[in-house]
Amino acid sequence: MDGFVSIRNLDKFYGGFHALKGINLDVAEGEVVCVVGPSGSGKSTLIRCINHLESFTKPSEIVVDGTAVAPGKSLSTIRAEVGMVFQSFNLFPHLSVRRNVMLAPMRVRGRSAKEAGEQADALLKRVGIAEQAGKFPKHLSGGQQQRVAIARALAMEPRVLLFDEPTSALDPEMVGEVLDVMKSLAGTGVTMIVVTHEMGFARQVADRVIFMDSGEIIETGTPEDIFSNPKEARTQNFLGAVLNH
Repeated sequence: MDGFVSIRNLDKFYGGFHALKGINLDVAEGEVVCVVGPSGSGKSTLIRCINHLESFTKPSEIVVDGTAVAPGKSLSTIRAEVGMVFQSFNLFPHLSVRRNVMLAPMRVRGRSAKEAGEQADALLKRVGIAEQAGKFPKHLSGGQQQRVAIARALAMEPRVLLFDEPTSALDPEMVGEVLDVMKSLAGTGVTMIVVTHEMGFARQVADRVIFMDSGEIIETGTPEDIFSNPKEARTQNFLGAVLNH
């Protein structure tokens, strides 16, 4: 196992449908990896396997910082270290923005309300919505809600942050504010694996871009490799369609 996140021979089936086909991937500590590809290519399934939101069977193996991802006690350790930001925010509607960010550190990390509150205030300031702390999610725009979701994930001080198309549910004018927060995170030392259809973001921020199609990794390389000189026909066809759209 060579990476901070290491994936070996990852297969995932939904009944008879082979969603992931023998995926092998290593992600270094602090690396920003963007996963791109057409809808249905297995991108979201891949990152959902990393914190076992999707189950997988042996001999498939995923290891995060030396701990194998598997049902049981170790899974709570993995999930404390691996933060996830979803398409659809998943905020608690009955809690204020500040309480949404405080909850997991208090319950999982054992922080006091005072500590968790101070941390929440700092993180909400970091993502640019400190003034929204007392509001409830329904009173926020989609872009604001997604920034709360990012603050909530950061509150656990994760070693790895997974993003599952975090801008796909947003109105176009709100996309930029969320991408700006994500850009500010890149390079801070947190390992980021980002499933995205925002090619400009991937080109600008990623250390490495992975192109997936039909449950397989087709091509991997630097943003320059993938966007300026893709080698595989499937990559070329996808980027030709997306970038010329």
